Amino acid sequence: VQLQASGGGLVQPGGSLRLSCAASGSIFGINAMGWYRQAPGKQRELVATITSGNRNYAESVKGRSTISRDNAKNAVYLQMNSLKPEDTAVYYCNAKIVRIGLDYQNNYWGQGTQVTVSS
Repeated sequence: VQLQASGGGLVQPGGSLRLSCAASGSIFGINAMGWYRQAPGKQRELVATITSGNRNYAESVKGRSTISRDNAKNAVYLQMNSLKPEDTAVYYCNAKIVRIGLDYQNNYWGQGTQVTVSS
């Protein structure tokens, strides 16, 4: 199972970005999916998560970001608006996946995509 993230880049303050992440491999089902970020010198922190019925956001991005998923594509997205310099970080997608033939979930991470907010 692999997670492939994309969509990062350089954006000016106040701008927008949409991050995408798709899971592939021997997937039976995906429970929660989400996005985390890690800024230089800081610990990795939760940005947003989504399950079948709930969305959860960090206070720092609430109201500026929207997480969504496409179950048919095993994908999760993060739309970020009104970006601030403090949003600068490497963003990692995460998924709790049940592989075919197994009856428990494992935790998977994407490779990370850099988001830089700067003028």
